[in-house]
Amino acid sequence: MIPFNHLGMVFNTFGSLVYPKSVRKSLCNFLTPLKTQSKVLDIGAGTGMLCKFGYACREDLAYVAVDPAEGMMKYAKAYVETHRASAEVLPFDADSFDATMMGESLHHFRNVDEALKETVRVLKDGGRLFIYDFDVASFMGKSICKGEMLLGEPGNFFTPKALQAKLESYGFSVDIEIHGWRYTVEAILEK
Repeated sequence: MIPFNHLGMVFNTFGSLVYPKSVRKSLCNFLTPLKTQSKVLDIGAGTGMLCKFGYACREDLAYVAVDPAEGMMKYAKAYVETHRASAEVLPFDADSFDATMMGESLHHFRNVDEALKETVRVLKDGGRLFIYDFDVASFMGKSICKGEMLLGEPGNFFTPKALQAKLESYGFSVDIEIHGWRYTVEAILEK
């Protein structure tokens, strides 16, 4: 298992290098329709990199982050409200958030279906979901998946089409953008 609790400084220092400009632009486009002071939850936030990129586009949103590794979360910026929790058991009331984000975290979740049920529970009707991950059908995606599984991680990687089908089964309408061997998902929940 990757010792995330002890890798916060490494991810904080080098984590932004994994997010190409096209992904950052997709995130900004995703956040654009939200009203001022909308609540945005970063699930599996690590050091809060997606919140940092989101804040660069939209300072007027309320950013909240959850991650089970306290050693990662201590590097989140002061404007991010942090909570130690797993994606499968979110410590929030139903219909609490206008948007949720998952940046390179979905493949780490122990139970993807439980995490998606929780995401649906905390999102408002019409709420938005942004996912950034690696395409397991690509050489790089397969390599990362195998490497993480060797390190004891769950390796819940999806092809874009497979993830789209899974999200649609939870009531999301889904748009996918390909970024080489990576992809982003913008989805809207209809409860």
